[in-house]
Amino acid sequence: MRSRRVDYTESTRQALVDSALDLFTEHGYAGTSLDAIVKRARVTKGALYHHFSGKQALFEAAFDLVETAALDRLTAVAVDGDGTAWDRAMEGIQAYVRVCLEPSYQRIVIHEAPVVMGWERWREAEEHFSYGLVRGTVEALVESGEIEPLPVEVTARVLFGALSAGAETIASSADPKKAAAEVTRTIVAVMEGMRRNARQHP
Repeated sequence: MRSRRVDYTESTRQALVDSALDLFTEHGYAGTSLDAIVKRARVTKGALYHHFSGKQALFEAAFDLVETAALDRLTAVAVDGDGTAWDRAMEGIQAYVRVCLEPSYQRIVIHEAPVVMGWERWREAEEHFSYGLVRGTVEALVESGEIEPLPVEVTARVLFGALSAGAETIASSADPKKAAAEVTRTIVAVMEGMRRNARQHP
């Protein structure tokens, strides 16, 4: 049996992270104070410091929350979805672009995280959350003969870079929906090129 104290502690932590996520999305890291976070979460400053060392630790928890939610959604279609490896890959690209249009993903993961966490740590975190999924997708496409048998690691790195650049393009655009359509079309065209090569040279 879980104790009430454990439930309370976990609910307090979750309230703080949810509050931080909302405020960082609305106002950015620099524009959000710890006072505003505890006020929205309806907890004390002491409760905040019981769970987090400060604002950056809260930001990283919010970042993890956004990335975990995105990864769960992408895994559901790209790994666990129906259809062939190609069908799942195409669904995965569409799902990723939809994620890139979400305000919390744009603000926290793409715009704020490289500055708050530092570029190197941000890239490591992005790789932790996303790269394995991209690599697994490429591996499935090669094994099923859907794309030409290029080196999996290199191909996954190139596509991972393209997807990351696409995310930044969408988040930085004055017209994100138009940018999203262009990013989707471009990445799909690259993938279809690899697919044609596989069929021409089986």
